[in-house]
Amino acid sequence: MTGTPGTFTGKVRGRAPVRAVPVRTGGLGRTAARARRGPLMPALVFMVVVTQLPFVATLVISFMDWNALYPDRRGFTGLTNYADVFGDADLRASVLTTVWLTAGVVLVSLVLGLGLALLLDRRFRGRGVVRTLLIAPFLLVPVASALLWKHALYNPEYGLFNGALTWLWSLLGSDRPPQPDWITSMPLGAIAASLVWQWTPFMMLILLAGLQSRSTEAVEAARVDGANAWQVFRFLTLPHLRRYLELAALLGSIYVVQNFDAVFTLTSGGLGTANLPYTIYESFYKAHDYGRASAAGVVVVAGTIVVATLALRLVSTLLREETS
Repeated sequence: MTGTPGTFTGKVRGRAPVRAVPVRTGGLGRTAARARRGPLMPALVFMVVVTQLPFVATLVISFMDWNALYPDRRGFTGLTNYADVFGDADLRASVLTTVWLTAGVVLVSLVLGLGLALLLDRRFRGRGVVRTLLIAPFLLVPVASALLWKHALYNPEYGLFNGALTWLWSLLGSDRPPQPDWITSMPLGAIAASLVWQWTPFMMLILLAGLQSRSTEAVEAARVDGANAWQVFRFLTLPHLRRYLELAALLGSIYVVQNFDAVFTLTSGGLGTANLPYTIYESFYKAHDYGRASAAGVVVVAGTIVVATLALRLVSTLLREETS
C-alpha cells in the first residue's frame, strides 16, 4: 500500500487496482483549532472591550472640539487639537520635564540596581532575607510610596531627613541645625529620589537574573589566568549584561514616563514638575477640554508604543540568544 499522506492506493485481491481516494481532514483540523481557541475567546473579548474600545473612543474624541464648559460648540475639528498639543508651551515644558525625569530615574536606578545585583550574586548568610527587603519598595502601591516620602522623610518639621540633620548637628555641639524644605528647594529631585527608591529593585531583579545566567566556567578560567575582579567585570560580566541593561532601561522608561502618582502626591504639578500624564490630567479634569486631552493622550500612547516595540524586539532577541 503506497501513496501520499491523506490518500489510499493499492490492490485488492482479485480486483483491479483501487484508485487513490483523498481523505478529507481539513474539517477535523479546523474543528480542533476552534476547540483549542474557544476557551481563550472570552478573555480576548474582555481585553478588546476593556482596552481597545476606550482607545478608539479616545481617538475619535481627539478629533473633536469638546469642552464640557461650552457644550454647544461640540463638533468635528480635524487636526486642530493635535496642532494645539504640539504648539502649547506648557506641553513642551512638560515633555522636557518628562524626558529629564525619566532619564534621570532610569540611569540612577540602573547603576544602583547593578551594584545591588553584584552584591546579591555573592553567597552570604541571610541573602534571602536581604533580597526580600530590597524588593519590598517595588511592591508598595505608588501612592503609598509617594506619601511615605512626603510625610515620613521630606516633612520639614517631623521628617526623617531633618531629624537626622538635627541629630548630626547635636553631635557637633550645635543647636541650630539646617531644616530645609526638601520639596520646595528641590522639587524635581524630590520626585526623582522617590522614584529611584521604588524602581531600583526592579532593575536589580532583571540584572540579577542576567548575572545568574552567566557562564561560571568562563569566570573561573579568567581568574585562573590571573584576571582581577575589575577585569572580570569589565570584559566578561558587563558584555554579558548588555542586553539585560538595555531591557531594564527600556522597560523602566515605559513605566516611569507614565508616572502620575509621585507628581500628583508630592508637588501637585507645581514648581515646574508637571510631566505629560499630569498635564493631560489638568486638561481633562480641570480645564474640561476633552478633545485636547484626548489628543495629548494619543500622542503619549504613540510614543509609548514605539518604546514598547523596541523592548519587545529586545526581549525576543534575548530569548533567541539564550535558547541558542
